[in-house]
Amino acid sequence: MPAKSDLTTSQITSYLAETFGSDINTDHVRAAATYFSVSYPTAVKRLCQYNVARGKWNLTIEETRDQLETQFPDQEEMNLIPLKDNSFVPFGNFTDLKKIISSRLFYPTFITGMSGNGKTFSVEQACAALGRELIRVNITIETDEDDLIGGFRLVDGSTVWHNGPVIEALERGAILLLDEVDLASNKILCLQSILEGKGVFLKKTGRYVRPAAGFNVIATANTKGKGSDDGRFIGTNVLNEAFLERFALTFEQEYPTPKIETKILEKIGANIGVTDPEFCAKLADWADVIRKTFADGGVDEIISTRRLSHIIRAYSIWGDRYKAIKVCVNRFDEETKTLFLDVYTKLDEKVEMEESDERPYYDQ
Repeated sequence: MPAKSDLTTSQITSYLAETFGSDINTDHVRAAATYFSVSYPTAVKRLCQYNVARGKWNLTIEETRDQLETQFPDQEEMNLIPLKDNSFVPFGNFTDLKKIISSRLFYPTFITGMSGNGKTFSVEQACAALGRELIRVNITIETDEDDLIGGFRLVDGSTVWHNGPVIEALERGAILLLDEVDLASNKILCLQSILEGKGVFLKKTGRYVRPAAGFNVIATANTKGKGSDDGRFIGTNVLNEAFLERFALTFEQEYPTPKIETKILEKIGANIGVTDPEFCAKLADWADVIRKTFADGGVDEIISTRRLSHIIRAYSIWGDRYKAIKVCVNRFDEETKTLFLDVYTKLDEKVEMEESDERPYYDQ
């Protein structure tokens, strides 16, 4: 029979099913390769979606796969490019981050910094600006190889291989974001070969997955993977040195300057109908004072950019500066909360904190 370089999956599966049934092994595939006058690797390539183990294929798996596709979107057709957020204001390492992503080079990057300072948001918006797909994985102490790489899932009595987020990112050439990576246990060491740019061998299916062009890994964390000595970030772990060493560079993300933070708050406010540039500027100055006091050891807590955005949203609900701040700092202990409120009243002459009343007098 003449060679068929355009051999389709449908042709080979029809032949195999009619000749050998649904459970296929390497001998069956070699016979099919001979029948169609193609190489054995070519025949195997046409059957990759039916692979259940090394040297084994099950042709009924496609029926189960069709059932899965009715429950989950087609991964090939999914658009994983983040949406642009018009409240985003570039600052800090954003320009460098964009250069790394736009280079399409494999260059694992670690971003560390205090909570709520825009680490994850900056990665998302860099991908959005560049039209790059992003797959974000929120790491916890329970995250294991099955969560990251994937595994077999039971569907209507049959087992189907389901790619984990890492494999999806590898195959799509997407950016893999390991968020809060310092919460991980040593189970995350399953990513060692991937962090070397070599891909990964799926031992459960006998398939080797190589990274597509553009694939890269970015990790964010509150620490540098050495744990938290001051107890601020309980649950963070000391990460394996060999794991950390595979990240080519580390960015230290700082909070934005008061000027940039004011602009951020104004943009957030504009999206929810709040137009009060004075309040935005006061909040940014207030947060800056508290951060400097924190750095000097005068206070144990800090006001993040994220918390300032919460305050702006609270202000859109109540229209009361003091109440918006108060409900958003109630999470702190009584002494810290009182200190934060007192500092703000000293910066904003329109807000007065009276001892006899929890609510201040607001000068309209």
